[in-house]
Amino acid sequence: MSSDLRLAEAASGQDPAEGLRAARALRDLAERLETLQVRNARSHGWSWQEIAVYLGVSKQAVHKKYAKMLAGRPAQGIGRRLTSRRPAGGDSV
Repeated sequence: MSSDLRLAEAASGQDPAEGLRAARALRDLAERLETLQVRNARSHGWSWQEIAVYLGVSKQAVHKKYAKMLAGRPAQGIGRRLTSRRPAGGDSV
C-alpha cells in the first residue's frame, strides 16, 4: 500500500490519533507545495497580487509570508506574460 493511500485512510479513519497525525502531515505537505508554487510563480514573473488571487488571500498576506523566504532569488521572466493566469471560475486578476 502506498504512503499516500495510508495517509488518506488515516485522515478519514475513526482513530483520532491517526487522523490528527494525518491532518498534520497533509498540512505540512500543503505548505511545502504552496511554497514551491509561489517560488515557481515568482520565477515566471507573476506579481504578488496575481499569486494572492489564486491562493485566496490578500497581496499583503502572501508578500509577508514569502518575500523574505524568496529574497535573493531573482524572479526570472518579469514582464513576460506567456500563459493565461485566470483562475478557474473566470475571476479576473
